[in-house]
Amino acid sequence: MSIDVRLEDLAGAMEERGPEAYLVTVRDDRPHVVAVSVAAREDVLVVGAGRRTAMNIEDHPLATLLWPVTDVHPKHTLLVDGTAALSEDGEWLLITPTSAILHRAGGRRRALPDEA
Repeated sequence: MSIDVRLEDLAGAMEERGPEAYLVTVRDDRPHVVAVSVAAREDVLVVGAGRRTAMNIEDHPLATLLWPVTDVHPKHTLLVDGTAALSEDGEWLLITPTSAILHRAGGRRRALPDEA
């Protein structure tokens, strides 16, 4: 089960989990995932932008940040969707959050398929 996080409560949820997250962008027709440090600046989330990430955002400005489960927060990941743009100097990715959820770790529990 997912729990909506109001955008005005996002800074608190991020602070509880720390700055380290994963950034998901789209590269052509497949996902591109990198580890990043995230800083909140007013209504924008700021992360470093590598060359591939910067190219991805130019073509596909949607991005997702994921904070995985931890020992402190073992039941839910934090997922933040947003629209991204490069800073003027091209060094930073500026993400405007559009939605955030706490997603239950493991999702729907299913038995693994038998080996063939």
